[in-house]
Amino acid sequence: MPLLESQEWHGNVFTGAWTAARGGDAPVTAPATGAELARIGSAAAEDVTASAEAAAGAQRAWAAASFEERAAVLRRAGALFEEHAEEIAGWLVREAGSARGKAAFETHLAVTEAYECAALASQPAGEVLRSARPRLSLARRVPVGVVGVIAPFNFPLILGLRSVAPALALGNAVVLKPDPRTAVCGGAVIAEVFRKAGLPEGVLHVLPGGAQAGERLVTDPRVRVISFTGSTAAGRRVGEAAGRHLKRAHLELGGNSPLIVLDDADVERAASAGAWGSFLHQGQICMTTGRHLVHSAVADAYAERLAAKAEALHVGDPEKEEGALGPLIDEGQRDRVHDLVRRSAEAGARVLAGGTYDGLFYRPTVLDRVGPDAPAYAEEVFGPVAPIVRFDTLDEAAELAAQGEYGLSLGILTGNPMRGLELADRIPSGLVHINDQTVDDEAVAPFGGVGASGTGSRFGGTTANVEAFTETQWVTMQAEIERYPF
Repeated sequence: MPLLESQEWHGNVFTGAWTAARGGDAPVTAPATGAELARIGSAAAEDVTASAEAAAGAQRAWAAASFEERAAVLRRAGALFEEHAEEIAGWLVREAGSARGKAAFETHLAVTEAYECAALASQPAGEVLRSARPRLSLARRVPVGVVGVIAPFNFPLILGLRSVAPALALGNAVVLKPDPRTAVCGGAVIAEVFRKAGLPEGVLHVLPGGAQAGERLVTDPRVRVISFTGSTAAGRRVGEAAGRHLKRAHLELGGNSPLIVLDDADVERAASAGAWGSFLHQGQICMTTGRHLVHSAVADAYAERLAAKAEALHVGDPEKEEGALGPLIDEGQRDRVHDLVRRSAEAGARVLAGGTYDGLFYRPTVLDRVGPDAPAYAEEVFGPVAPIVRFDTLDEAAELAAQGEYGLSLGILTGNPMRGLELADRIPSGLVHINDQTVDDEAVAPFGGVGASGTGSRFGGTTANVEAFTETQWVTMQAEIERYPF
């Protein structure tokens, strides 16, 4: 039996069933063809209010459930992700424009996330503290209550689930707002998995919707923590609104991540890593390698090999063809990518490969001899574009890599890993990969950026997840009521 038994969800709220959406419904379309795949409800601000109220009511019983019960739901969810991996991957291919390899990788991440968070439910809940008085003193972690999750279109399943799963495991209720462009693989799939896994009614709500729904989720007083993944511009607005309402906002934002190729790197392997880092999922990843900083001694060879790899990559409809790249998500993103490439070429960059498109299919593009002020270098492109800038010294490489407001991921390719780590110490970045490209994620590892890339490591691993989705409560207990002078 399929996970999703219907292709019409005229409602939007998971409380055991899909209920009517005040915002009406909208089509779910395939970016590769423009075909309508399904219809799904569009949440209005009033839907968010109703869901937050219902979630707050359901959360108390869920928090009171034993950790064994919560862990069992997460384990069953992981098994369901495994059982329906092919179906879920099909939705990622059709709805998100994912190549099949990327879709398979994302479904695998969902499985590991669910299983890791099942183990999270049984982690120690606090620590015993010393006290100068004859009493028991401890700090314990308690659920925040209701967590609001706003997830993007590019990795819609895992970028929603990586907040939903740990928040549920730790005893919270969740209201998830997926991007309406990927409301099935980033919303309906998660809702149905947890429904079939036995999550109690009302603990998880899924509301595809637009900016008004997102704004209400951030400002509703019952939602105490916001977990947002998206652009830096939108993240600033979310953070400002959350701050005014005195609630925490965990922000995982944009990036323009550098890959540094030192003069002792294996150039053939470096070009392979660079191609993967820039072109995976059409470059629509926050960690995408946005800047290739290459030592002058190997720059010509690196540029030549990277361009050859770009030219050899097949671009096409991932549902029908075994291609490396699928379509960009929509025309607006395509036009922005092409404008950045065009203006960079006008500024003097040499287009060694790509720079053209057919519909939403953008050819992987390599730009050489790029100046630090070129638009495709200075800005986050969020498309399959690899700008190359040359350097002569480690000081110059460190200065170039540290330029700009972002600090998400850093890759350094070298024959001497210790030399690479020493260089990394000079560059602000939330993630560092020596002898690998910039795109990587594991459920067991903390994830997040610095600067304009976000508010630090807020997802993944026991420590980061516990800090993100619980509050610290100080508790003391003594045998008798204390005597006071008055």
